[in-house]
Amino acid sequence: MVFTDTHTHIYADEFNDDLDAAVSRAVQQGVEKLFLPAIDSEYHERMLRVSAAYPQHCFPMMGLHPTSVKDNFRDEVAIVSEYLQNPSLKFYAVGEVGIDLYWDKTHEAEQRVAFSMQLDLAAKYRLPVVIHTRNSIDTVLEMLAERDDVRLRGVFHCFSGNTEHAKRAISLGFMLGIGGVITYKNSGLQAVVENTELEHLLLETDAPWLTPAPHRGKRNEPSYIPVIAQKVADLKGVSLEVVAGVTTGNAEKMFWESGRADK
Repeated sequence: MVFTDTHTHIYADEFNDDLDAAVSRAVQQGVEKLFLPAIDSEYHERMLRVSAAYPQHCFPMMGLHPTSVKDNFRDEVAIVSEYLQNPSLKFYAVGEVGIDLYWDKTHEAEQRVAFSMQLDLAAKYRLPVVIHTRNSIDTVLEMLAERDDVRLRGVFHCFSGNTEHAKRAISLGFMLGIGGVITYKNSGLQAVVENTELEHLLLETDAPWLTPAPHRGKRNEPSYIPVIAQKVADLKGVSLEVVAGVTTGNAEKMFWESGRADK
C-alpha cells in the first residue's frame, strides 16, 4: 500500500534530532510522499532544504500562514510571489494560507487581504490552494463563492466544518483534509467522513501537531498516516487498501494537475 501525507511540517524544530529517522519511518509504513506547507519567511529556506534533502519524498508548497499575518503582510506576500516566480524552484501548492480567528482577531482584515492576494497567485500559477480555516470556515467559503473562479481548487486543510460545510467546499472544487482529529472520541469529523465520498478526501497529519489516537501526547509524524487511514476505512466500511489507493490517487490528481508541478 502507498499513502500520501498531504500536510506535514516535518521541517519544524520538533524534528531537528531525528528528521532522517522520521522520514525513514514514514517510508517504511508506505507513506512515500510528504507535502510540506509553508509558514512564513522565517521558515521558507529551512523547508526548501528539507525538500532538497529528500527529493523523492518531500514536496514543498509556498505561502503565508494566516497566524503569521501581521502589519508587514504585504512584504511577506511579496516574498511568496518572488519564490513562485523563480523558474528554478518547483512548488506543488499555494499554502498554507487562509484565515485563523481562533487565537487572535487583531489582524482579521489583513488576513482577508493576504488570503485574497494568495488566491490570485494560485489562480495565476494554476496551483492548488491549501486552506487553513480555524474558526473561519464560513468566511472562507463566502470568499471563494464570491470569486467563483474555476481556476481555484485545492483542499480545506484539517477540515473542521460540518457536513453542509463539506458539501459547499466540494461544490467549489475543493477536497477535505482528514487528519488525527478523526480518531478522537465524539469527533464531529466522523459524521462528515461517513457522509462524504472517498474521492473527496485527502489524508494528512499536520505533524508535529494533532497526533492521532492512540499516540496522543506524543509528537505527531507522517508514519501515523496509516492510523488515520484505518479510521477512515472503518467509518466507510471499506478496506485499508481501498482508502490508501483512493486518497493517494486524489493527492496525485490535485498536486500534479497544475502548470508548475509536473512529475
